[in-house]
Amino acid sequence: MAPQDGTAPGVANEANGLTALQARARTGVEARRLYRTNAYTGFTHGFAPGFVQGNLAVLPSVLAADFLRFCQLNPKPCPLIGMSPRPGDPSIPELGADLDIRTDIPKYRVWRKGELVAEVADIREVWRDDLVAFVLGCSFSFEDALVEDGLELRHQSCGCNVPMFRTNIPCQPSGPFSGPMVVSMRPFKPADAIRAVQITSRFPAVHGAPVHIGLPELIGIHDITCPDYGDAVDVAADELPVFWACGVTPQAVIANIAPEIAITHAPGSMLVTDVRNSRLSAF
Repeated sequence: MAPQDGTAPGVANEANGLTALQARARTGVEARRLYRTNAYTGFTHGFAPGFVQGNLAVLPSVLAADFLRFCQLNPKPCPLIGMSPRPGDPSIPELGADLDIRTDIPKYRVWRKGELVAEVADIREVWRDDLVAFVLGCSFSFEDALVEDGLELRHQSCGCNVPMFRTNIPCQPSGPFSGPMVVSMRPFKPADAIRAVQITSRFPAVHGAPVHIGLPELIGIHDITCPDYGDAVDVAADELPVFWACGVTPQAVIANIAPEIAITHAPGSMLVTDVRNSRLSAF
């Protein structure tokens, strides 16, 4: 018998399976243990509600100091919330006591000389003693606050990843690191857009307030229906596209310098930490 909501049986089964997995992962520890066994390799939204999720950038130690400075100079797209205590160490104790950066994200991207060469569920085979991991704040934290206030997030309603775009907004350079800011977009009616600004301003450690509202062409986005990362969502005639700085920015910047190796999260597949979102609220 077909599901009463009209969805195809396969779609319903997949949705039910995801819900069951999310029910098993109500904390950061539980989510990481699930990903560590490769039981799930998709988007992390909906897992461990209330816990901070982070974007990942892994680089050789020779580039670590310049990238750290890049994050400090560009806190909107690159809000640093944790990093390896030393090169080659896969732990980040301040984000999770048992955290292993090599296994605890559902899907990674491996880059060599600026080219994406693999998407994998585990990076132990490519891990090296000279690698340093950086974890950057993620918009999932402020999205929880938006939803709590009753605002609709279109990508969540559609069951897809948030649309993300490369812009013409330059980041402040540091050593070899330079390039454009990447932004994520969420459509809102004007009154809701104002409320979204107020809410996200409380979370400077996870991108904070939007960097642009409306008129996407002014920041170099010429087709709002064709994101560079993530999935397209509809923007209604009575809505404004609202743009936040995005932690995918390092992927664009790292590609510019083409390091021997770099590792990032796959868009939408984040590191789930043991830190509560409330700890990142400024007020």
